[in-house]
Amino acid sequence: MMKKLPILAILGLLFYSCATTNKIENDRLKIRFLDEYVIDKDLKIDGTKVGGLSGIDYKNGKYYLIVDTPSDARFYEAEVDISSNKIDTVKFNKAVFIEKSADFFNDHPLDPESIRFLPEENKVYITSEGNINNKQDPSIFILNENGNFEDAFKIPEHFTATGEQKPRHNGVFEGLTETIDQKGIWVSTELPLEKDGPKPKLFPTKSFTRITYFDKDSKKASKQFAYKLDGISKIPWLYFAINGVTEILEYKKDNFLVLERAYSAGHGSKSNTVKIFDVDAENATNILNQNSLKKSNFNSAKKRLVFDFKSVRNQLTDKIIDNIEGICFGPKLPNGKQSLLLISDNNFNSFTKQLTQLILLEIDIK
Repeated sequence: MMKKLPILAILGLLFYSCATTNKIENDRLKIRFLDEYVIDKDLKIDGTKVGGLSGIDYKNGKYYLIVDTPSDARFYEAEVDISSNKIDTVKFNKAVFIEKSADFFNDHPLDPESIRFLPEENKVYITSEGNINNKQDPSIFILNENGNFEDAFKIPEHFTATGEQKPRHNGVFEGLTETIDQKGIWVSTELPLEKDGPKPKLFPTKSFTRITYFDKDSKKASKQFAYKLDGISKIPWLYFAINGVTEILEYKKDNFLVLERAYSAGHGSKSNTVKIFDVDAENATNILNQNSLKKSNFNSAKKRLVFDFKSVRNQLTDKIIDNIEGICFGPKLPNGKQSLLLISDNNFNSFTKQLTQLILLEIDIK
């Protein structure tokens, strides 16, 4: 049963909601909606149903999409035909199954969230949230293009399932991006560590996630910055709400696009709030060796809203903003500007209507 809120608390929440309404003004970059394509919920490829897509990447004319289910862990290779700023066709070519028999996965259960294909290495990088409740660590690992395990990164102690910082179950490694110089990767957690602060609420909180740089050669972390999450945007009538980072993209050194996805139960097709932020971490403090952020002094990354999906809700199928979790740079558009492709995770939901949405955006970086 949902707890009743005192009238003063409700008035405070309404005031906070109004006071924090974001007006998008960003002179660094602009994003424009172009199109949406809904993938058939009954589509099957290589004996698998297409869905649960939580990450997307684009390299050399092909798209790579990760499925976030431990059973039949896999990613898809696909092609997307974009014509006149519209998604014309989507073709899934094959499913690539992850080699679950590798010894590494005995202690690191698969719960894939993000995927990046690195053509310069011909390797696939994937993040997995592990299983914190079962004391099994999250991971960042490398596969070859056939899905065979090759290597893994050493994660800092504060992300381990038995660490004192206590990562939250289903709230660890969610986002992944290769660095512009191709020497490393950045990995984001979805939610704050328990010792860093609370999960986002309707009222203002100090909810910081950690975004960590890993060197490709050493496979170790060398720096990390704090990123402050927005609060929950709607009252959860069914007493469940969450907001976290679902994906990141570095577009120039120490500057990122960060995708935040909030969910408040009880609002039907309007339960999701999805935003893209422009994030500058150039002057952020390296917090890698800080065990807790609650009592620490540090400079977090600066963030500015650059796109809110509620502005295009009426242009989406059935006015649904679904569970958008993946983002990547796509091909250049006819006007020379860069495209962005985003994918939603339908959770293989058979109880309520969820869509696998492929979204096409245009980004203009000043």
